[in-house]
Amino acid sequence: MKHTERRLLEGSVWRGIVSFAVPIFFGNLFQQLYNTVDSLIVGNFLGSDALAAVSSSGSLIFLMVGFFNGIAMGAGVVISKYYGAKDYENLGKAVHTDVAFGLAAGVLLTALGMFLAPQILVLMGTPESVLPNSVAYFRTYYAGSLAFVMYNIVMGILQAVGDSRHPLYYLIFSSLVNVALDLLFVGAFRWGVAAAALATVISQAASAVLCLVRLLRTKDVYQVRIQRIRFHGTMLRQIIGIGLPSGMQNSIISFANIVVQSNINKFGVMAVAACGAYSKIEGFAFLPITCFAMSLTTFIGQNLGAKQYERAKRGAGFGILCSVLLAELVGVVVFALIPQLAAAFDDSAKVVAIAVRQARTEALFYCFLAFSHCIAGILRGAGKSRVPMFVMLIAWCLIRIAYISVTVRFLPRIEVIFWAYPLTWSISSVIFLIYFLKADWLHSFETPASPKSR
Repeated sequence: MKHTERRLLEGSVWRGIVSFAVPIFFGNLFQQLYNTVDSLIVGNFLGSDALAAVSSSGSLIFLMVGFFNGIAMGAGVVISKYYGAKDYENLGKAVHTDVAFGLAAGVLLTALGMFLAPQILVLMGTPESVLPNSVAYFRTYYAGSLAFVMYNIVMGILQAVGDSRHPLYYLIFSSLVNVALDLLFVGAFRWGVAAAALATVISQAASAVLCLVRLLRTKDVYQVRIQRIRFHGTMLRQIIGIGLPSGMQNSIISFANIVVQSNINKFGVMAVAACGAYSKIEGFAFLPITCFAMSLTTFIGQNLGAKQYERAKRGAGFGILCSVLLAELVGVVVFALIPQLAAAFDDSAKVVAIAVRQARTEALFYCFLAFSHCIAGILRGAGKSRVPMFVMLIAWCLIRIAYISVTVRFLPRIEVIFWAYPLTWSISSVIFLIYFLKADWLHSFETPASPKSR
């Protein structure tokens, strides 16, 4: 077993977390480039209507992809637990069950996405001028669902055992492929917005193949063997038991964001384009948040599996502090530079003005988002994935939707919608803080019996 993949269990806590988080940060950075490059090239070559078409599909795409990614996250917790406990028999079963689930989920997601695209986009109130392009983008994207799901599955396996470097290398390569294909398909050939989705699908497929080859060729305990890929019933129940709440959480948040997007759509094409541009900028701002949250899930899972409780506690505190401070620093930068950043996507005065209003409403509250995501990551790593699901159901779905549905009727201004995010981030942070201080999450892996004893 390689020492670099045991660094979360041994040595300095902060060095282990940082050395694991940094490749995740850069990996997420390059992954964020996929959709951002789509929007930049589409906005500059095809105009505001085309940018709005890409933007209107974002929440809907994550609604479906996020559910299966949540299940993959649950698999990562199970894998990291057995890896930390050095239970290699169950580790192998978890890995191969995870791959089998990814293959089945990818096929199912393709069918659902292709069929449901037009109906849901119409229900969202997507402006008629951008609806045909939105449907074309959405359907092309979902035609490559197997690539997206399998990439998240195989990347999650590597990260669960402490390898965050190889997914980074593969993402750098595929991001360069994505940029080249976007410029070729959209900039040179002018094939339209569907071509931007096609470039993303091809690039993600390249990442998935490279990660899978890594798992097939490694000689370590988590090696994938094609003949062993199948569902192990007990292991599948464990994975779904932890992953289903995370998947439902992702879908719940996405559903709430679809409601938000539906209200934004009522303000016209320029508002859709502006909020789409800001969402890409915000995606980069969230990178310090997501990299520490993902790192904490693996760190906590491995160390609780190894019964290193004090180490898990110290790692949790360090990760929360770093993520909150970095998120607020990034928020200040976005607040200051938003006019220039928004103009890079679309330099229309109205688009830039709306994006500025959104950023200067939300950016200084990133610290609360970071805190909520870190606590959620810690609890998922401890196997308590239902808690984040319920907290985010209450704060990020029910309260967010109720606030917008009521307030917009009396104050039909787009700023009212923007305030939904800081408000609900703050509420979830308070709930998470109370739970984190009172609950015994450190010993969560002690009570369930292992598959061997069942």
